[in-house]
Amino acid sequence: MSTREKLQEDLLVDTLEQQLNEIVLYNDDVNTFDHVIDTLIYACDHTPEQAEQCSILVHYKGKCTVKTGEYDDLKPRCTMLLEAGLSAEIV
Repeated sequence: MSTREKLQEDLLVDTLEQQLNEIVLYNDDVNTFDHVIDTLIYACDHTPEQAEQCSILVHYKGKCTVKTGEYDDLKPRCTMLLEAGLSAEIV
């Protein structure tokens, strides 16, 4: 194996080993469906359909993963959800 091939293989392994985090949104008795949907569209770049599906899952299941990715991308998104009055955390 050449040095270049070894470097490419190492890069691929590093990429695959990066841990992805999730934003989990929790149900509450305060926010309306419309507010949750609008906030997911804004903060998580959801389509209206995605946001509606997540809001329904949160309502009936109590929680839902609304975004998966690297921590640095999720942190400001989770902050937007929290500032909008939603209950969410990064796991």
